[in-house]
Amino acid sequence: MQAHVVYATITGNNEEVADIIVAAFEAENVAVKKTEISQTEVDEFEDVDIAVVVPYTYDQGSLPDEGLDFFEELADATLDNVVYGVAGSGDTYYLSDYCVAVPKFEAQFEQTQAIKGAAGVKINLHPNADDAQALTAFVQALIEKAKTL
Repeated sequence: MQAHVVYATITGNNEEVADIIVAAFEAENVAVKKTEISQTEVDEFEDVDIAVVVPYTYDQGSLPDEGLDFFEELADATLDNVVYGVAGSGDTYYLSDYCVAVPKFEAQFEQTQAIKGAAGVKINLHPNADDAQALTAFVQALIEKAKTL
C-alpha cells in the first residue's frame, strides 16, 4: 500500500500535521511520500492507494495561495480507485472561517470520484497530543478503507 501526503504551510504547523500523518502511516508499514503542495502535481495521486491533503486556512477562509493551482486541477482529476482524506490547521479566532480549507478540499476530491476514507480533521493552530491521537485515528481509518478496495 502506498500513500502520498501533500501539505501547505506558512507557520510550520501544517508541516507538523503532515509529519504526524506520515509517522502514523509508517507505523502501519505503509509506504508514504510527503511533498509540499507547490511542488506537487495532482496526477501523482493516480499512482497511490491513499491521497492526503493538509491545507491551512488563513485570513477570512482563504485557501493557501501556493496551492490554488493544485486545488483547481484536483477537480479535473479522475481518482476513482484512490482513498482520500483531508486534515489541516486554522485559527478558531476566525469563527465561521475556521479551517474551511478542509471541507473545500474534500469537495474538490468528491469531484474526482475518489473514495472518502475518513472525516476531515481540523487542528487549531499547532497540533497537540489530542490532535496527534485524532490524526493517528484518521490514518487508521484511511488504511482500513483502502484495504476494502
